[in-house]
Amino acid sequence: MLQTEARKILKDAPIMWRRINSIGIILDCNSTYANKMRYAKSEILGKSVFEHVPKESWESMNDSLKTWFETGNVSDRKITFKKQDGNTFPGSLHATSLYDEKKNLLGSNTVIFDLTEINDEKIEEFEKFFSEAKNKLDEIKNNEYKKLDENSKSEYDGLKKMFDMLLTTDLKGLKNIK
Repeated sequence: MLQTEARKILKDAPIMWRRINSIGIILDCNSTYANKMRYAKSEILGKSVFEHVPKESWESMNDSLKTWFETGNVSDRKITFKKQDGNTFPGSLHATSLYDEKKNLLGSNTVIFDLTEINDEKIEEFEKFFSEAKNKLDEIKNNEYKKLDENSKSEYDGLKKMFDMLLTTDLKGLKNIK
């Protein structure tokens, strides 16, 4: 899958990121997501999001997908996630829709925060990353956006929407969700 300049922001980001299609199949993820879930990236791609949650969380994941499909966004959705070794962790899921140039739904950009890792230092790291990502996206918008093909524009628009949501997320509030 071609990596746009916008997508490169996520490669080794401190956040767990994945992209799914409209039926919940994982199309892409970053190294942070793969490492946290203890899978090789190749073992993740093409799999259902339900493979990364224990059975008792399937209803929560299904509700999250339904909300996203109906509204285009999901934020602060608490879901338990399951790593390859069977261990679980509480997560907070945030997703925004990704559309093609004709406004057809392609899927979502999803960020998951591991609630066991949320502390002031981590929050500061996330805030710094979100700010730097916004600046990089602004730079792309100002210098390259008009030259991008339709797929790259869709990619950019989806990531811009995701980072706009993340910049308004109450990260300190995540400390209280555990």
